[in-house]
Amino acid sequence: MFVKDKPLSRYPLWLRPFFWSQQRRYGEVLKPGLLWARVPKLFAAVALLYGVLDRKRSPVDPVLRSLVTVRVSQLNWCEFCVDINAATLARRSGSSAKAEALDNWRASDLFDLREQTVLEYVEAMTITGRRVNAELIQKLKQWFDDDALVELTGLIAFQNLSSKFNSALDVPAQGFCTVPVMPVKQSGTGASDAQVRSVPVGSDHCNGSDP
Repeated sequence: MFVKDKPLSRYPLWLRPFFWSQQRRYGEVLKPGLLWARVPKLFAAVALLYGVLDRKRSPVDPVLRSLVTVRVSQLNWCEFCVDINAATLARRSGSSAKAEALDNWRASDLFDLREQTVLEYVEAMTITGRRVNAELIQKLKQWFDDDALVELTGLIAFQNLSSKFNSALDVPAQGFCTVPVMPVKQSGTGASDAQVRSVPVGSDHCNGSDP
């Protein structure tokens, strides 16, 4: 990482229960949490927003939420995010198959039409130079009312925030899934090639827990 770890004893007391909870769930404190917590109010705001977007009563179902977070993380080259979110996707879907196929989802028969449309929306929002059009929104409205569409959009935007933060600070994977580092994928479109790079999920194991 580009920012050095700080001893847990130097964080505010009110943040330490969050760290203890992560240690119980994952076996260690998550590195992004330690980074956000250097600015405690920022950590609290980010944690609150994530909690709302990933709540049990979200109109976006858990597997779909995880598909979104993994795909955004791949596109933003965030090894930590792919690692932990792919583990959660494997847990929620019952296998690692979708996580392993997600980097090339258009060529896979594992994703239904709703999932394909959401992944198209993810890429339109995330890849520089692309934009969301009215046709795509109408396709999404087959499955999402206005409130659910706002929440889906918020989730994609939040994961862009999270994965870009971690990628910029070079936060490494913590071993929840195997995430090989591979060369940037070339799109054959000249200057925009770097815009479609992604981190694929490895196939050796995904042993995550559902947050």
